[in-house]
Amino acid sequence: MVSLNPPVCNFGQRATDFNLLGVDGNRYNLANSMGKNGLLVMFISNHCPYVKAIKPRLVADCHELLQYGINTIAIQSNDTENYPDDSYERMREEAKLFNFSFPYVLDDTQEVAKAYGAVCTPDFFGFNAKLELQYRGRFDAAGRGEPPVDNPRDLFHAMKLIAETQKGPQHQAPSIGCSIKWFPQESI
Repeated sequence: MVSLNPPVCNFGQRATDFNLLGVDGNRYNLANSMGKNGLLVMFISNHCPYVKAIKPRLVADCHELLQYGINTIAIQSNDTENYPDDSYERMREEAKLFNFSFPYVLDDTQEVAKAYGAVCTPDFFGFNAKLELQYRGRFDAAGRGEPPVDNPRDLFHAMKLIAETQKGPQHQAPSIGCSIKWFPQESI
């Protein structure tokens, strides 16, 4: 497992549209995913220990963000042939098991991950109502570890700030996670 840190926020970068199949059988894009005050686009996977460690808290925070007009969409971009735990069927099971309140979609070509510049799972992109990037940081300080009682909710507070002001926090700590499992490159 390779742990990576994505770059910190490129403020104002525009969200790239997509058209991806969700585990509920519906197709999702920016227009039908957007919340009144913003959108959290997150790249996650089923097998990554960093995602597994935060998943119950992540699901709870995303559900709570709905009351602030922030919607969420989770994108799985890993190579599912070499990482079968991230298959569409396993995604469906995971969404049901954790009662996702947001669409969970498959980027089966990896084009969306490349367009966003996603490098790891989890990788968070917080957009305001104009679909301008305002947050690209960590979920919290715990990483894969057990969160302390006073654990700051970095992602939640950043998205709440975006909902209230349309601006993200100036100081952002980078996320950490497993590298996205890219398709093997064909040799020439």
